[in-house]
Amino acid sequence: MFGKNSKISRRFMLSAAAAVISLGAALPVSTLSAAEVEQIHFIIPGGAGGGWDGTARGIGEALTKSGLLGTASYENLSGGGGGKAIAHLIETAERQGDTLMVNSTPIVIRSLTKVFPQSFRDLTSVAGVIGDYAAFAVAADSKYTSFTEVIADFKADPNSVKIGGGSTRGSMDHLVAAQAFKAAGGDPNAVKYIAYDAGGKAMAGLLSGETQILSTGLSEALELERSGQIRILGMTGQNRISDAPDVPTLTEQGIDAVFVNWRGFFAAPGTSPEKVKIYTDMLEKMYETADWETVRSRNGWVEFYRPGEEFTTFLEEQEGIIGDLMKELGFL
Repeated sequence: MFGKNSKISRRFMLSAAAAVISLGAALPVSTLSAAEVEQIHFIIPGGAGGGWDGTARGIGEALTKSGLLGTASYENLSGGGGGKAIAHLIETAERQGDTLMVNSTPIVIRSLTKVFPQSFRDLTSVAGVIGDYAAFAVAADSKYTSFTEVIADFKADPNSVKIGGGSTRGSMDHLVAAQAFKAAGGDPNAVKYIAYDAGGKAMAGLLSGETQILSTGLSEALELERSGQIRILGMTGQNRISDAPDVPTLTEQGIDAVFVNWRGFFAAPGTSPEKVKIYTDMLEKMYETADWETVRSRNGWVEFYRPGEEFTTFLEEQEGIIGDLMKELGFL
C-alpha cells in the first residue's frame, strides 16, 4: 500500500460486432459485444463531489461518449461509510440487473474495522479500473506553502493542525494522513482527523476554517485547484505526473509516503459470469478510446485494469496488507 515504488502492484496498492442483444440474453460469451450494453445504473456510496462520484460519472461519460454504453444513470446513496449502498445492492439484488456500484480501498478498510458487516465477498467483483494518488491541500489563502511547514506545526503542537477527509475515522483519508505524518517523524496516533460524509462536505470544512488540511484524492484536488479555491501542497506518487506537473510529491519534500488508491466496480450478488464478462470487455475497450483519455487526463488517474477473478484475488491480498498496517498504526 505504501512504499518506494509508485507502480501499481498487487502488494503495494491500498495502497480496469455481434448481433444486438440485451444483457440478460442467455447466449455464449463469445457472441456478446461490449458495444451493445444498453444501460447501466451507477450506485455511488457517497455524496456529490467525492471520489466515488467523480469516478462513476467520469467513466459513465467516457463509456457513453465513445458509444460503448447507451445510457448511464446515477444514484448517490450515502450513509454508513458506504455501508448503506452495499446493503441496498445486496437486499435488492434481484432488481439490480443493470447496476454497477463504484467503490475503492475503503470497502476493504471499513469491512476490517466493522463499520459495516459486509465485505467485497458479499458482492460480485467486476473490475478494478483506475488508480488515484492521494493529495493534501489547503485553502487558497492558507499560510502554508509546503507540506513540510505543516509537519513543523504538527510536531510543535499536534492540536494546531486539523485534517479533514470525506470519510470516517480509520478510513483511507485518515490512514494516508497518519502514514504521511509517521513517515515525517510524527506520531500517527496524534493526528487530529475530522471526518465528513463525502468530499464536498470536507471541502466546505476546509474553506470555513474548521480544518487546515484536506486529505483527498489527487483527482478531486486537481478539480478544486483549477477553480481557485485550494492549493495542493503534495501528492503521494513517487514522481510528479504529466497531468499535474506543478504538484510536488511528498517524496521530494523528504517524506517517504507513497500511496495509490484503486477504484472499481461491483455488481449485485448472484450476477452471472457471462454478464461480468460483458462489463469487463466494455471497460477494457474503454481504455482505447479518445473519450477515456480526455476523462483520465483531466482527473490525473492511473489505469488499473483488474477484471473479474483477478480483481477478487487482488482484494484478498490487499485485505491482508491493510490489516497489518492498521494494526501497526493502532487502528485495529
